[in-house]
Amino acid sequence: MNRTERLHAKKGLIKQVWLHDIWKSRSLYLMLLPAVVWYLVFKYLPIYGLIIAFKDYDIMGGILASPWADPWNKHFIQFFNSPYFWQLLNNTFLISIYKLVFGMLPSIVLAVMLSECRIPFMKRWVQTISYMPHFLSWVIIYGIMVALFSETSGIVNRWLSEYGSGSVPFLHSTDWFRSMLVGSDMWKDLGWGAIIYLAAIGGIDPTLYEASRVDGAGRLRMIWHVTLPGIRNVIVILLILKLGQILDAGFEQIYIMYNISVYPVADIIDTWVFRTGLEQLNFSLAAAVGLFKSVIGFVLVVMSNQLAKKWGEGIW
Repeated sequence: MNRTERLHAKKGLIKQVWLHDIWKSRSLYLMLLPAVVWYLVFKYLPIYGLIIAFKDYDIMGGILASPWADPWNKHFIQFFNSPYFWQLLNNTFLISIYKLVFGMLPSIVLAVMLSECRIPFMKRWVQTISYMPHFLSWVIIYGIMVALFSETSGIVNRWLSEYGSGSVPFLHSTDWFRSMLVGSDMWKDLGWGAIIYLAAIGGIDPTLYEASRVDGAGRLRMIWHVTLPGIRNVIVILLILKLGQILDAGFEQIYIMYNISVYPVADIIDTWVFRTGLEQLNFSLAAAVGLFKSVIGFVLVVMSNQLAKKWGEGIW
């Protein structure tokens, strides 16, 4: 048997082993199939539609029949030259960074506190109550916020008026609106985010805590030197993934909650695209801005991953 025949025989053997492994784990692959199909349909196939960012898209003619934009970067220039561009970019980055900082840290603290709780009933009760808001829609949450913070009928403003402080326009003031956004987002996802960190804490080797206890470490020392380093890789991975979505400041939440009086501090790229691009049927502009966001997110993910690798962590 010559070298070519041996190579073909080896490839055939590898293929047989591969097919055998797939058939052996067919139930697992079958469970994975819906997720793969979902990603193909909703994540990869729409990439083809990005071509309209470089065309003057005509909804009647379709993507292929629509003429190419002249110049090719016409819609990008329109977005960059918009008088609101820097305001939109500033609002998007600030709101995203606020949500990132005030979203991750409280979840980590809650997870550590729950892991240290020695009363099972209290632990289950707090965990259940904290992650229940995650399942509420932003419409419901905004209704709750109106009931609490409305300038005319909100419970909080009634209390303030009774004590002589006067009502505060929490939902219509540029001074307060970002705080309302970040606070409601933190309340909604506090417990849900803590679940991941709790799972990571549960995977820490118990012998590390026993060794620390033998060395005389108290609970705070064990948290600082065992618990937090034990979940560092999870924190870094989630941080990298969130940085890739830093230009997604939460369209649904902001669109439901904002109003024209808070546009200077609440109008983000997605809400501007919805008003300027989609409501006016300017799909090419919307696609151009979406491509711009994706490129920025990709660059941030790569840069943050390279930085994390210097600390011994990273996704790839």
